[in-house]
Amino acid sequence: MTDAKSGTATHGAAPTVEGATEHIWCRRDVASLAASTAILGCLACAGAAVTRMLFPRVLFEPPTTFKAGYPNEYIVGEVSERWMKSQRVWIVRNDREIYALLGICTHLGCTPRWLGPEGKFKCPCHGSGYTIDGVNFEGPTPRPLERVKIALADDGQLLVDTAVRYRHELGQWEDPQSFLRYTGA
Repeated sequence: MTDAKSGTATHGAAPTVEGATEHIWCRRDVASLAASTAILGCLACAGAAVTRMLFPRVLFEPPTTFKAGYPNEYIVGEVSERWMKSQRVWIVRNDREIYALLGICTHLGCTPRWLGPEGKFKCPCHGSGYTIDGVNFEGPTPRPLERVKIALADDGQLLVDTAVRYRHELGQWEDPQSFLRYTGA
């Protein structure tokens, strides 16, 4: 086919109407490009998901169990704050047992302080107060402090596990693992 005006061969191209502009893209080309882009986008998302799956979401937390020294290192009638900063635990020894109190206020989760001269734990946030054995007696706190599991390790040291907790109002303070009978020197 030849163009009558110019005498050039058009080879199957659509004849142009005078005054009309010739478009580079037709609707089929635009739809094909959109489909190809969508498919490549889906493949990229799937590839990202597979890559993310290769790196598992692991939360690395410190161990909940720690050795707290030998029982004779703790003085009868005193609260040891040795593990408060690192483990958030007080070790208390009286004349017949040793127990570990978790240093989290049962009101809103603040960290109470041991006030030795007054003989009580006092929460600085809302004024909750606890006796030396963890029983609440003042402030808005709804219940006593929690005890954590304490036992003797094979080497004779105290083994404290903060993941296992005992609540007084549920009668769990009578559990043999919530305290350690110790009357030694």
